[in-house]
Amino acid sequence: MLAAKRLASLILWGPPGCGKTTIARLLAKDVNLYFEPVSAVASGVAELRKIFEAAQERRAAGQGTLLFIDEIHRFNRAQQDVLLPYVEDGTVTLVGATTENPSFELNGALLSRAQVLVLNRLGDAALELLLQRAEEMASKKLPLTDDARTALKAMADGDGRYVLMMVEELLSLPPEQKLDPQTLADFVQRRRPLYDKAQESHYNLISALHKSLRGSDCDAALYWFARMLSGGEDPRYIARRLTRFASEDIGLADPQALPIALAAWEAYERMGSPEGELALAELVIYLATAPKSNASYVAMGAAMRAAKEYGSLMPPKHILNAPTKLMKDIGYGEGYEYDHDTTEAFSGQNYFPDDMKRQEFYRPVERGFEREVKKRLDYWNELRRKLK
Repeated sequence: MLAAKRLASLILWGPPGCGKTTIARLLAKDVNLYFEPVSAVASGVAELRKIFEAAQERRAAGQGTLLFIDEIHRFNRAQQDVLLPYVEDGTVTLVGATTENPSFELNGALLSRAQVLVLNRLGDAALELLLQRAEEMASKKLPLTDDARTALKAMADGDGRYVLMMVEELLSLPPEQKLDPQTLADFVQRRRPLYDKAQESHYNLISALHKSLRGSDCDAALYWFARMLSGGEDPRYIARRLTRFASEDIGLADPQALPIALAAWEAYERMGSPEGELALAELVIYLATAPKSNASYVAMGAAMRAAKEYGSLMPPKHILNAPTKLMKDIGYGEGYEYDHDTTEAFSGQNYFPDDMKRQEFYRPVERGFEREVKKRLDYWNELRRKLK
């Protein structure tokens, strides 16, 4: 696009401090477009209309406009719709910046008119390059030991803007003063890990925790658990999701998983943070190392689908109670066999509706306690076959 000097509308999606605004400015300069920056937080439809009028006048004079909208995900659907005709007819080339997933935050019509470029957090090499360039511009070295320099990049957590802010503060120190990691930590407050409980990172981390548990990777699960806590997540939310995991991904492969999850949740409620977080950490370890089975989860889904498919079928009459004479007269309870009175305490009678074939929803795996459950089901199935 740059080589052809024809820039398409773009959505730059990436974390804070990865250079979205800088890239937009450089693009405008390279293709000779007037750079018009606005913030979706502070701008409305009235301001946008003024910008479009000015852009139309520039276009008539042979000058194009790059409209840069920071935090474009803050625009509501109506505001996004206002952009469409001006992007469509080329009045402006739109470059939007967002920290949130465009698939969820931007409407389809706008997305279809722009290319989405995914930007990543800055790596160690990129942060080091920023530090070196800052030192060249200031004609002085940062007052940091090698270990402190590494620690500063770790504190930045991939945010170039944060690094440059810290550089400005560090360059104000006397040149003879050299900070080690500890004195650097005292000098600057450690950056909180990038995490927004209400946005996509919230769902990304709980997904990472859940899948690490499912994959029986105890250490990775503990890491994502710690990431969520350090990001300010409510431990009760984590406890609820861990309890769900005990039912969904372990089930009867380890019948103790669910009561242990409830016990850990209760322990947190009684102790609070930070003491109660250890109980949740123990739960993470237990769930990660437990045998896994989603047989209960699959069985529930299959049973729900069958319930919808077959509608309101009556139970077979022989398993219905008959508290009145009329009900007895029409066959309620007739032919019912009391299982405890049979030889194996198993009558093998049909308990499905008469108009529905017998279904097999629950299929236990050969892992953990479900191996024992499978033996019981196989035993009853064989008895049922013999009793037919």
